[in-house]
Amino acid sequence: MDPSYLTGLLGGLMIGTAAAVLLLINGRIMGASGILGTVVDGSSKGADRREKLAFIAGLIGAPGLVALIFGANPTNLTPNIAVIIIAGLLVGIGTRIANGCTSGHGVCGISRLSLRGIVATMFYLLAGAITVVVFRHLLGVI
Repeated sequence: MDPSYLTGLLGGLMIGTAAAVLLLINGRIMGASGILGTVVDGSSKGADRREKLAFIAGLIGAPGLVALIFGANPTNLTPNIAVIIIAGLLVGIGTRIANGCTSGHGVCGISRLSLRGIVATMFYLLAGAITVVVFRHLLGVI
């Protein structure tokens, strides 16, 4: 089996475990955009804010640490910085409109059989597929 599939499987298991632990211990959904949003807008205070900052640090730091230890896997990220910035902004806007991201709706929502999570995830997948067809195959940008 291709080792990149194994790293994806391991990453998925880690995300699922983290979501389950957060829900079981804190009773909270692991929605990364919601966690980041409350830190950025200042609505989280005290211990709650420190917990969320630690979560965000782990999201950023853990992949970097793994890449340092085991080496980074090659990616298919475009070298076009304008495309990366525009894509990031569109993802951010989309998560605000959908009231959540793939970790909240996809991982946590589907696992709880949430209709809202299932529908949101279906739209994420559809939007991703349309984006690839338009920007890669029709426009040749990515």
